[in-house]
Amino acid sequence: MSFGRGGGFALALAALVGLFLLLFLVLPVLSVVLTAFRAQDGGFTLVHFADFFGTSLFRESFFNSFYVAVMSVIWATLIAVPLAYLLARFRFPGAGLIQALGVIPLVMPPFVGAVAMQLIFGRNGSVNLLLNDWFGFRIGFMEGLNGVVFVEALHYFPFILLNLTAALNNIDSAMEEAAQNLGSHGFGLFRRIVFPLALPGYVAGASLVFVKVFDDLGTPLLLSVTNMLAPQAYLRITSVGMGDPMGYVIAVILVGFSLAAMALSALALRGKEYSTQQRGGGGLGRRQLSRPQMLLAWGFIIVALLVALSPHIGILLLSLGTIWSFSVLPDAFTFQHYITAWNESAHQIGNTVLYCGLAALIDLVLGTAIAWLILRTKLPARQLLDQIATAALAVPGLVLGIGLLRLYFEVKLPDGSSLATFWGMLVIAYAIRRLPYALRACVAALQQLHVSLEEAAEMLGAGKLTTLRRIVVPLMTGGLAAAFVTSFATAAVELSATLMLVTRDVSAPISYGIYTAMQTPAGRGPGAALGIIAVLLVALGSFVSYRIAEHDRAKRGLRGTE
Repeated sequence: MSFGRGGGFALALAALVGLFLLLFLVLPVLSVVLTAFRAQDGGFTLVHFADFFGTSLFRESFFNSFYVAVMSVIWATLIAVPLAYLLARFRFPGAGLIQALGVIPLVMPPFVGAVAMQLIFGRNGSVNLLLNDWFGFRIGFMEGLNGVVFVEALHYFPFILLNLTAALNNIDSAMEEAAQNLGSHGFGLFRRIVFPLALPGYVAGASLVFVKVFDDLGTPLLLSVTNMLAPQAYLRITSVGMGDPMGYVIAVILVGFSLAAMALSALALRGKEYSTQQRGGGGLGRRQLSRPQMLLAWGFIIVALLVALSPHIGILLLSLGTIWSFSVLPDAFTFQHYITAWNESAHQIGNTVLYCGLAALIDLVLGTAIAWLILRTKLPARQLLDQIATAALAVPGLVLGIGLLRLYFEVKLPDGSSLATFWGMLVIAYAIRRLPYALRACVAALQQLHVSLEEAAEMLGAGKLTTLRRIVVPLMTGGLAAAFVTSFATAAVELSATLMLVTRDVSAPISYGIYTAMQTPAGRGPGAALGIIAVLLVALGSFVSYRIAEHDRAKRGLRGTE
């Protein structure tokens, strides 16, 4: 049997990649699933699921998680859809700045800004203090589940904004012109023509919001909301113990809902036609707003962006404030929290750089290997490797952490400690969680590299490994660099897997430090300072990734004109 280019080398590479995915993704998740369905005598049982739905707390947690995810999608939609339509269909000054500011919420993980949101929108927060002084009433923005919905919607609405804006820009606007000529205008035009054609972009963004919110652990915990699925799974494993089946049942439900959301989003679009004869342009292009429309649009934009950026403003004020309690603003400002954060948590910053750097390197190696196997060989199982690696998107960090604990906790290192709580396992968890993003970047980079360059190197005597090392990888540098930075930056604020696998402060990363500091009023200032440092890491990584991608695109354009 011929496996195409690479032969034995491709087979060995596929075996190594498959072994890594088997040990650290497939088997951990499988161990969680098997434990959820395993009876005390080792046989198959559904009694644990019956116990789950027979317990009022778990039923409440299930419906609360579903409610929070759905409401977060609704509120994120109400923010993102008008912004996307304004950006894609109208000309007005500052559109580029608005689009950039609209993406900033993604830079800060929701758990980082959750406490700051309490200080701004809580019952005794800045907004409610002003409302009570001026009008004599308060609004329960942050009460119970409402607070979780509020924080999650503000953080994740850019997923809908980005996908919907791209979809709207790809619609042939001549179709809108034709609809207007036939008498369709305003909201009717948007509802019957524009939005249906942009539905794939909206569904992609909305499904991402649902999955991210449904699986989130840090935000509910920091807001003291524990009657949701992810907090209940965490509390059962860490409090009751790894032998308690309920934690595994909840983990299976979390994975099942993630897979179901992705499947339903694909099913919602099946059998329908969304293509147009040309991308964007045509007909109308971007239209000019009238003065009343401009004022109305800017009013909505200013309010939406102020609310969306409030977590960033709040965490910055908290990191600089001396005391902020029952007041609109902090009593005074100081840099002492940053000094304290550095003195007490410098090792966590160093750990973060080490762990995320190693995880990003692992992602580059795995992503490049899988991309090469998919695009340059004919191995029968190459698509399976791609599917398994991509499936990590549907595995919450909490579930992966539980699985790694379950599988490797009894494996002892030479010093007697558990392999599951060794810091290297945290690096692997970060790498698995970010692998799908790195893989897509590596596939895109390799697709733009013509196979004739590799064939020429092999004709001159280079082996497969030498060609991959000296020809393929250097020519993929731009895409690889962007993938590295993306993996590094997003892993820096991973919390769910971190909480499951970290047992000692000395080996903890910055996300763990932020979470523990925010548990006490005295630690919130230094915790906010750590949060700002984490945000800067992510922002810097995102900027560097963008610049690398732009530089690489410019170089390809220059080569294309030669």
